Amino acid sequence: MHNSTIIFSHGQDGEPWGTKIIAMAEVGRSMGFRVESVDYRGIPDPQRRVTELLTFARAETAPILVGSSLGGHVATAASIELNARGLFLLAPAFYMPGFERFTPKPASCPISIVHGWADDIVPAANSIRYASEYRATLQLIDADHRMLQHIPSIKVYFEQFLRQLL
Repeated sequence: MHNSTIIFSHGQDGEPWGTKIIAMAEVGRSMGFRVESVDYRGIPDPQRRVTELLTFARAETAPILVGSSLGGHVATAASIELNARGLFLLAPAFYMPGFERFTPKPASCPISIVHGWADDIVPAANSIRYASEYRATLQLIDADHRMLQHIPSIKVYFEQFLRQLL
């Protein structure tokens, strides 16, 4: 067992133990990590979600933060204050029209982003820009926003990311 905890942040209409989170949690557990997932259902405001994550994770030391879509924004926004050990982001909601200035700066830790070329909610170009700006690892895959048909690949990328942190 590692002393690090992986904390998942789901997307806007997602749930704490959705398909992708369950798949990634299996990977984390198999490598000896503790896994947690925050329930943001009924909290539409991104800033309230960040506050929720900060409260949830206050007892953790250098957690690994994983976020999908809006959850990617939330995890990144909390990463500095939580002294994140790593950020793993799926189609993070960065540079959204009208909200560009709210795109958060990440903690100085390893960052890995997986984004679908065919994403019609958050353009892949947004993750390309973010990865370039913050020197993140970026995997672009032939997928839509939900990436459900690519869970096996996401699990491989996540395992590689966790191995890099060990």
